[in-house]
Amino acid sequence: MSRPPRVAFVSLGCAKNTVDSEKMLGQLAEAGCEFCADEHDADVVVVNTCGFLEDSRREADEVIGELVDVKRSRKSRLRRIVVAGCLVQRDGVKIAERVPGIDALVGVHNRDDVVRAVLNRGPKKREADTFLGDYHPFVNLDTARLRITPRHWAYLRISEGCDQKCTFCTIPAIRGPMHCKPPSVILNEARELISDGAVELSLIGQDTSSYGLDFGYEPGLAGLLRELNRLDGVAWIRLMYVYPSVFSDAMIDAIAECDRIVKYVDMPLQHISDRVLKAMHRRVTRAQTIDLLTRIRERVPGVHLRTTLITGFPGETEAEHQELLAFLREWQFDALGVFPYSLEPDTPAGRMKGQLDPDIKHRRREELMLTQQEIAFARADRMRGTTFEVLIDAPAGDDGRQPARHAGQAPEVDSITLLRGAGAAPGSFVRVRCTGRKDYDLIAEPASIALPTLG
Repeated sequence: MSRPPRVAFVSLGCAKNTVDSEKMLGQLAEAGCEFCADEHDADVVVVNTCGFLEDSRREADEVIGELVDVKRSRKSRLRRIVVAGCLVQRDGVKIAERVPGIDALVGVHNRDDVVRAVLNRGPKKREADTFLGDYHPFVNLDTARLRITPRHWAYLRISEGCDQKCTFCTIPAIRGPMHCKPPSVILNEARELISDGAVELSLIGQDTSSYGLDFGYEPGLAGLLRELNRLDGVAWIRLMYVYPSVFSDAMIDAIAECDRIVKYVDMPLQHISDRVLKAMHRRVTRAQTIDLLTRIRERVPGVHLRTTLITGFPGETEAEHQELLAFLREWQFDALGVFPYSLEPDTPAGRMKGQLDPDIKHRRREELMLTQQEIAFARADRMRGTTFEVLIDAPAGDDGRQPARHAGQAPEVDSITLLRGAGAAPGSFVRVRCTGRKDYDLIAEPASIALPTLG
């Protein structure tokens, strides 16, 4: 190709993958690539994959297989397929053996080789070009991203990898041990995102609460939150993916005292039974979990708590499932996700006895989600008549309602607020009054004029 290649990009998986995708897009743009949305019009397609669970791996294989079919079509200009991300780091060249037709593989530790993988103009080879290196003890810079999130909010990655060694999890094997960005790097990346229009930053990592432990940063996450709180131009800083066993009083105080830190904590608990928590190697007990939740709610008035659970873990009894249901009814979380346990062969849990039938896992997941649905609907009904501030996410749809979110609604994972009659630009803050709900989502109308976007 004498001209710059046209590139289509598919981003799968979690928020961490989104940041990687945005960085790769930025690098490709700097290399002169053009972008298009239709793979039929592209010379090259990049697929950034997730390899965390069996379902995500199956989805990636299906997407790649469909692209191989497109490449083989005479009506398509597609000539090169580049597969990147966690699945490549996990399976390596086995992906190309499983789905023939892949031209290049880029592992997570070789993210910056995506330009070489895309621009390769050499002769066609039988084997895929492979960019698959070992773990490196630093976090790549996430500057100069071509963002795929809306302009007014962005993910800010503070760390990579994890040291917790939960028995069900493949992340340490894929992403490596915990390694964090220095505060100065994080602050500079935050300023860049703010200058690009972001008024909301969501802090992400595999375990954000362990921030700084790898390089002896004594202030830890609490200190980083206080540093970020001093930044001008950002309204909301949201904390995601905290780990309960290392979530300290200092962190709770920082959330309570810093005005830009949203009163929102995303803390995946996974379970509440002591036996299951021990088998998961969660390093926390039921009593410690309840004590932590109590301290958070007492010291951060109005805090929004989100959690994630795993149901059907090997050996989980019906009594332990009922214990988890009772725990949900008692603690009334604002938001909740439930995953049926996914057997990962290379993990300790994958080798445990007592693997449960899929029907049992899915039945228990449904019971947990229906319990949470009752809680969420009751919470939403109690919001009727209250006033609060929302961030506008998009223009009004055909029904005249604008998608928006209050401080307790994280982007992409939580419910939203549907606002009628505001006519405000995305990125604006509006004071609203709740008038009802539509399933999980709130319905609201303006209670005041739109506030200007910061920055």
